[in-house]
Parts: sequence; structure tokens; C-alpha cells
Amino acid sequence: MIQARKYWSGVFVLCLSSVAVLLSGCPGRGNDKEVMAKVNGYKILRAEVDKTYNTQVAGSPQKPTATEEEALRLNVLGQIIYNQLQLQKAEKLGIVATDDEVESKFNQAKAPYSQEQFQKLLKDRGFSEEDYKLEIRRNLTVDKLLNKEIASKVTISDPEILNYYNQNKAEFNLIEPRYSLATIFVSNQAPNEPGHTSDKAQIDAQARKKIQIIYNRLESGEDFTELAQKYSEDPDTARSGGAIGPVPESQIKNLDPTTRDAVQKLKAGQWSQVIPAVDSRSHLQSGYQIVRLNAKENAGQRDFNDPQVQQFIRNKLRSQREQILKAAYDEVLRDNAEVHNYFAEQILKNSGTK
Repeated sequence: MIQARKYWSGVFVLCLSSVAVLLSGCPGRGNDKEVMAKVNGYKILRAEVDKTYNTQVAGSPQKPTATEEEALRLNVLGQIIYNQLQLQKAEKLGIVATDDEVESKFNQAKAPYSQEQFQKLLKDRGFSEEDYKLEIRRNLTVDKLLNKEIASKVTISDPEILNYYNQNKAEFNLIEPRYSLATIFVSNQAPNEPGHTSDKAQIDAQARKKIQIIYNRLESGEDFTELAQKYSEDPDTARSGGAIGPVPESQIKNLDPTTRDAVQKLKAGQWSQVIPAVDSRSHLQSGYQIVRLNAKENAGQRDFNDPQVQQFIRNKLRSQREQILKAAYDEVLRDNAEVHNYFAEQILKNSGTK
């Protein structure tokens, strides 16, 4: 299987907390003994942490040790604190997902399923439709915040691109052909979530039906990139429209035979039939995929005037700049906040550390 990392996740994200409360900026209610942290006065209750913790450990072959459980809960709490900081900042700037944006995203998520199938998926994950829409609103709000505060402030000039090329010409001297690919992936693995069906045949049938619907929409003229962004269950590639690569020809030859043969038969702009997606490490099927060949580059020195070369450099420089800004933004966000992690304090107290 062509993939950016070993495990692929589904279209549904974990619900860390109630979005309605998170966006309101109002302190949570509850007994102070149940408060695990405060973020600018907002109380993070034990119930929030427990909900996410239980979701993450569900299906584990063995129960975590006391030390492992403590570490996991501390990690979960840290993520909730960070999410709360982001949402409070978004509220302060007036950046909130609109009802139309939420409804559009919700409709995209349920489009591949019948109403009955979609309701069952929500139920298996412990969501009502309203819960899921609240989670969508939270995620869209954070995306809008990061786009405004970081992505919109990054500009890459033509001289920067030329300078990078001149300093890294060897990077564009291909010793072998390479392939620019894109994929739409649907998992047939049961997520480790409470209440989710463990019927492998049923899960596989749902995955095959979903990928076939996507393939039919491709054949009817819909855009591959847009479908990948909406429905691919690989979080590492979906955001970029399923883009993978460039991949050297030697790596293509080492793919599982079905994927390798499918890719080698494609011409630029073509996509494969629905094929099994095989994990490159375990060599077991992990789902289904559709692969598109965006372009094939021949061996030799790539010229700077090649639009693909310039776009590759622009994307790389932009990604580097955004990562730096994001790290700095996170630090400033926390520096300007009043955060009290009572759970962390209790851990130190129990260990005798002052």
C-alpha cells in the first residue's frame, strides 16, 4: 500500500470535549475536586479527560499499568488544554465556523452512506448527529484560526525559490525515474472505539461499498483531488488531495504486486480501478484504494524553468516556514494564558517532588 505512515485512520475524529462549551468561553460547572485543570478560568473536568482516555485505550490487548495510565491521562489533558487555548483565541478574534460550513462538512461525511448506515456509524462511535456537528464546528474553527494566524502570513518569493534551486541542484538531478502519485484510501479495519462492531466481514463490506461509490463518482467526472480531500481516510495525504511523492521507481517496484502493476500501467492523469491496500510492513490488507498517476519524471537534471520544480520548492519552503511559525505561535499562545494543570501538580505531590 502507498502510505505516509503505517496506520490509517477513519473519517471520524475523537471528540475531546463539548464544542459548545469550548466555544462559549464560559467556565465549566462541577465540583472543584473534579477539576483537573483551568485555562483562563475555564474548568477542564475529569469527565472530559475520562471520555477521551477510555476511547484511546478501548480494544487494547492488555490493561495499562498504573504508571502508563497516569502518563496517558496527562497526555490527554495536555491536548485538551491546548485545544482550549486555540478555541479561546479563535473566539477572541471572532473566527468561528459558520452553520453553512458545518452543514457542508457534515453532508460530505455522510454522502457515501445510506441514512441507516450513517446513523449506525454515529451510534457505534457514541455520537448523535448534533454531537458530530459540534465536533466538526470545533475542528473547522481551529483550521480557520491557523489559516488566518499562520498560513496566510507565509509568502515565498521567486528569488527564494531560485536561491534554493541553485544551492540544491543535486536534489533535482534524478538518478532514476520517479512518480508523482495520489491516492484515495478507505480502511477496512475496526477502529479501537467503544461500542464499535468487531464484525470483520461487515466492516470490509462497508469499506468496499464506500470506495466503489467514490470510484463511480470519479468515473462520472468529479475531481480526484476534491474527493480525496473529502473522503480519503489517510490523514497524512487527504488534506493535500491524496498527493504522495515523488516516489523513486525503485520504491514502486518494491510495492505489493497489485499496487505496483496498477501504477506501472497508468499514464499521467489516469487512475486505477479499486485495488486492495496492503500494509507495507505487515503485508496484510488494510483497506481499499484508488491510485492516480499525476506525473512521471525521467532521470536526469531537472531544469529550474520546469513548473513542477518551482512548485515543489515553493511547497517545501512554505511547509518549513509554517512549521516554524506554528511552533512559535503555540509558545506565545501558552505564554499569554493562565494555565493551571492540577493533575500534573498532584502527580508531583504524590511522588514527593516539590
